Formats: sequence, C-alpha cells, structure tokens
Amino acid sequence: MATSTRAFGTIEAPREREFHHPLAVLRRLWRNKIAVAGLAILVAMVASAALAPAILAYNPNVADFNDVLHPPTPAHPFGTDQLGRDLLTRVVYGGRVSLLIGVVAVTFAAAAGVPLGLMSGYYGGAVDLVIQRVMDVMLAFPGFLLALTLISLLGVGLTNVIISVGISSIPVYVRLIRGVTLSARELTYVESARSIGMRDWRIMLRHVLPNTAAPIIVQSSLQVGLAILTASGLGFLGLGVRPPTPEWGTMLGEAVNYLLSSWFIALFPGLAIFLAIMAFNLLGDGLRDAFDPRMKVL
Repeated sequence: MATSTRAFGTIEAPREREFHHPLAVLRRLWRNKIAVAGLAILVAMVASAALAPAILAYNPNVADFNDVLHPPTPAHPFGTDQLGRDLLTRVVYGGRVSLLIGVVAVTFAAAAGVPLGLMSGYYGGAVDLVIQRVMDVMLAFPGFLLALTLISLLGVGLTNVIISVGISSIPVYVRLIRGVTLSARELTYVESARSIGMRDWRIMLRHVLPNTAAPIIVQSSLQVGLAILTASGLGFLGLGVRPPTPEWGTMLGEAVNYLLSSWFIALFPGLAIFLAIMAFNLLGDGLRDAFDPRMKVL
C-alpha cells in the first residue's frame, strides 16, 4: 500500500497491512467511545427519520390555527410553530431532507473530485496545471458563497441545493486525492506496472485508487457535516428547500420573527443541526484515528 498524508496515515510496509483490514479498523473504531457516541447519534437520527410515519402522530405540513405557537407540552414535546404544526414532527421529518442533502451532495462531490484528483496527481504537467487552476478559482470563493452563487443561478429547490453544495465541495476532494496520488505514483510497484506497459487508467484504478480509500472515507464523514451546515445556511436565507417541506435551515429562517416570544421554534431545529454536525465530526475524527496504522490503541 502507498503512503499518503500523515493525517490519514496510509500504510506502505507489508507488515503493517493488517492495520487497514476492515475488521481491525472497526475494532479500533469501536474502542473510541467518542466516535461511537457520534455514530449512535447518527443512527438515532437516521432511524427516527426513516420510521417517522410510524412513530409520529402528526402530519408535518398540516396547519392547526387553533394551536399556534404553543410551548412544549406532553402533546407537543417541542411545541408548535407559527402555523400550529408540531415541531417535533417537523424536526424529525426535516432530518430526512437535511441528511439526504448532506450525504448526496458529498457523494456527488466525491464522484467528481476523486477522478479529477487522480488525473491531476498522476499525469502532472498541463493536465495538473489546468485542473488546479480551475480549483484555485473555485477556492477563491468561500464554500458557502460559492453555493449561494450557484443556487442563485439554478434557483431554489432540493435538487439545486444538492448540486450547489456538491459543486462547492469538489475542490476539497481534488486537492486531497491529488496529494495522495503524487506519493503513490512514485512507488516501485506503480513504476513496475508502468514499465510493463499497463495502461494508465488501470494503474490508477488498481494501484493508486485503493490508497485513497481511507482519506476519502474520513474526509467524507467530516464533509457531510459541512454540507448540512451549508444547506442549512441556504435554507435560513430562503434559498433552500421550498416550503412547506420541513428542513432544519428553512425552519430556522421561519423562526426569526418569533425568537423573542417563542424561543422553542428556533431552539430545536438549531439543536438538530448542532447534533448532526457534531456527530459527523466525532465519527470523522474516530475514523481518522482508526485508519492510522501507528495508532496501536485508541
């Protein structure tokens, strides 16, 4: 296996290959109680979102003007919003949308960024120059500002939010994979494969790409939290998912006018965003340590 960045600790020596065995990685991850806590939060969020129709009694989009801005009660544990809709129901259903945006946007970014990073690092020269200059232009914009610019061009809606957030995340993967590839392409077995006439695309797929697996997994777990935050920011500005579809950022934006009188409207969507991002960060940190072969114990 090839050596990549120090942060991810991709291995080179054959005697250390057991450190990257999936079972060994899972064992080290399981010993990291903080990472397990993050994973447990994510599992709870995903399970509640998936089972929402079966475990929740209210419709997230049906208004009840007789029960507007009601504080938390046993009937409505999170209270009701300005249209009388149950906040607990909307927060849980909002998790479906926010988590979907985060996962799909990051998958889109990785699918585009990994091949570009491979080509940039492997070929170098003019290919590397062109790709990196394009990435430099994209990185000149803060991620949220780039997503905001794209959504203003594409228009609001779930699909456009995913595309905008995904495109803004592509440079992260291009730079990461390029760095790993620059190291991997100089290894002996890659040079040997090149010397016997193996095609470049086969070398990249069979010998270089496997060395990027650990960095991609770790970066993606961290990137999902950032994607959720970006999408929530767009929703807060009214440029995210169209109402009445519940989404955490959109719910925060709708709660702005009621902060002083009905604090709970903003508290629970904001808390959901905080927990989701924290959980992905904790899991990402745990995965980084689990994939590091120099971490004998956690």
